[in-house]
Amino acid sequence: MTLRGKPVPALIVLLGIDGAGKSTAAREVEELLPGTPVLVLGNYSGRKTISALAQRFGVSLPVHVADVLETTVRVFNVLLNHLRAARFDGVVIMDRHLYCQLALRKARGIRRSRALSALLRLLPPAQAVVYFDVTAEQAHGRIMLRGEDQEDLEDLQKFRLGYSALAWYPGFTRIDAGGTTADSTLQLKQIIAGMTASAVPLARGR
Repeated sequence: MTLRGKPVPALIVLLGIDGAGKSTAAREVEELLPGTPVLVLGNYSGRKTISALAQRFGVSLPVHVADVLETTVRVFNVLLNHLRAARFDGVVIMDRHLYCQLALRKARGIRRSRALSALLRLLPPAQAVVYFDVTAEQAHGRIMLRGEDQEDLEDLQKFRLGYSALAWYPGFTRIDAGGTTADSTLQLKQIIAGMTASAVPLARGR
């Protein structure tokens, strides 16, 4: 895999609805891989920050406007993090990616962006795109327990359906994220171990 002629290290992308446990597993898996350099990078959209600022100033953002702002932030982070990945000699774990924005658009009823799909095809393909599969109800319960933010159950259900409607979904590597964090982390470790052993890149998205 290359980015502007430079070798890209082993790359794994984590996807899933909020509350699925992606970020926690990404942080904890490093401890299970002694001797293996691991870099965790977050491809966030700033959705929660944008929503909080809109509420603070009493502004109601139209769905399409919010999507444009979030997509801009997400694309910037993805491009920047791919450049960082190209300079890292080890396993790179990307928490979220452009797939997430495409799933959000489906959840919101926004037409698919050809530009985002085209960008996905241009970027170095991950050796594994891992989907943390959990019910919307369980994810919502976790979000409520941690008390750091708020998510609507119906929105989580739509977001989950948005992922399953993606053309790439059948090719995702699935993690059963309905158990404990330790279970998800162990599954992720096993995927990384197999990925680094085979070193076969995943085909580019359609």
